[in-house]
Amino acid sequence: MTPTHVPDVIFRTRVRNDALGGPNPFEWKDVSSAEIFGGKRVVLFALPGAFTPACSDSHLPGYEKNYDEFRRLGVDEVICLAVNDAFVMFQWAQSKQIAKVFMLPDGNGDFTRRMGMLVDRGQQGMGMRSWRYSMLVEDGEIRKVFAEANIRDNPSGVPVEVSGAETMLAYLKETA
Repeated sequence: MTPTHVPDVIFRTRVRNDALGGPNPFEWKDVSSAEIFGGKRVVLFALPGAFTPACSDSHLPGYEKNYDEFRRLGVDEVICLAVNDAFVMFQWAQSKQIAKVFMLPDGNGDFTRRMGMLVDRGQQGMGMRSWRYSMLVEDGEIRKVFAEANIRDNPSGVPVEVSGAETMLAYLKETA
């Protein structure tokens, strides 16, 4: 069962600090759920992993492409979450030319586990990963979740059927 509020966790992120100089001007920054979701209207979509086919070819690009439309519909932030570390999330965003969607690493899967969306993908050599879903969050309260059907361990794949940007956009327009 999906919780009614986002889990209270600390995310380990990396932020740019040009004062550091050099080829890697980033430093660690802990960010809480309250900082990310508090007082904001957020669309978060979660996916199995960076650089994986459906995640890279349709899920992430769909939200980036529609970012401005989400903003017009009153969304403050669009967030991509994966059970990957901050370094992987950064490189994935760079490789896909993602400039608007905020890439949120859930490296240990703490948020995903507490959402009830952590699944075993060990048969594919991926370890524990997020199930594919999207949700609308208002000031920390989960208003709507679109989760792909049949959450389970070790599926052969998880297609983007209801968690894509188009479904969330249609919902936001319908409820505007």
